[in-house]
Amino acid sequence: MAQERKRPAGPIRTWLAAAAVLFAALAVAAPAASALPADFWGVSPQATPTFEQFQRLRAGGVGSVRVGISWNAVQPFSSGEANFSASDQFIAGATAAGLDVFPFVYDAPPWAVARARVPHSGAKAPKTLPVKTGAQRGAWANFLELVVGRYGPSGSFWAANPSIPPSPIRTWQIWNEENFKYFVTRPSPSDYGKLVNVSYAAIKSVDPGAKLILGGLFARPGEAKRKRKPPEAYYATDFLDQMYRLTPGIKNKFTGVALHPYTAKYQLLTPEIEEVRTVLKARHDPNKKLWITEIGWSSEPKSAGDSFAKGPAGQATQLKGAFSLFKSKAAKWKLQRIYWFSVDDQPGVCNFCGGSGLFGPGFVPKKSWFAYVKFAGGTP
Repeated sequence: MAQERKRPAGPIRTWLAAAAVLFAALAVAAPAASALPADFWGVSPQATPTFEQFQRLRAGGVGSVRVGISWNAVQPFSSGEANFSASDQFIAGATAAGLDVFPFVYDAPPWAVARARVPHSGAKAPKTLPVKTGAQRGAWANFLELVVGRYGPSGSFWAANPSIPPSPIRTWQIWNEENFKYFVTRPSPSDYGKLVNVSYAAIKSVDPGAKLILGGLFARPGEAKRKRKPPEAYYATDFLDQMYRLTPGIKNKFTGVALHPYTAKYQLLTPEIEEVRTVLKARHDPNKKLWITEIGWSSEPKSAGDSFAKGPAGQATQLKGAFSLFKSKAAKWKLQRIYWFSVDDQPGVCNFCGGSGLFGPGFVPKKSWFAYVKFAGGTP
């Protein structure tokens, strides 16, 4: 079994003295309880915020931050120690600021799964999910056991950082946009069902009380219309329905379904969400919670070729419309959490990542941040 890499906690320790005081203050200043689930309003940063930026998010009413933990980053080589430096820094800063951390585990190093070119793109991704061989399944399970052993109950991370108020991670999201070519070049509902089964056994072996959430399904990728063989993408509803059909007993392995309902305008969200609830009802699993683990629009100037680009005022308008809808339909749709993508702008990462943040360069707040704070009940 791979070993964790022990590393100095110097960057982390610089936050701790201030964090001990601020954690208590932020807890007192947290928004009052409402009819919405705890930590309902979340964000998904593209880069690791500074401790001061985490503080500002918490003061603004953000309850939870979503972070990816890449297998390829933690174990780039088949032998040697696991490297958790990136996730350590993120989790230390977020937890010290009083934020819940919600991780998605994904990706695969080339030694475990061959990488392939994403169709019609210069990017590369794992060719398949790590379930094709016993060696792949075992390596993925080993990775998950290491991650839960570090950040779960009695995790080594909390023992190594006693000045950070312990907040063991108990809920894990399995993969990201598993129905879309950018995260696995050959998406497969059957393979994903197998991945959930392997993940359930591995995570529960370390933390029997842990919960699993499905990876965020991209609601309606355009590539799903092309009917290529093998498929480059599936509609979320088709993928989910086939996963249930091809994986008997799967509904007992996870507690929530996640969706990424990216649309040109918030008025189109309702059918995408209700279609998912229809599949859950048809598969005799109507009580599953629904997590919106990515939603967002860009503040970049409006463009005829980019339906997500709305300009600063338009981005705020879309946020207000979407959040009003989520708030009013939370009970009907069994919504558990909403994560705005993203906190920061990262040009070149995706077609709208350069303007998707609530903050611009220099962490200057946009109109959308002030709109977010009004829903989250904090102060900007």
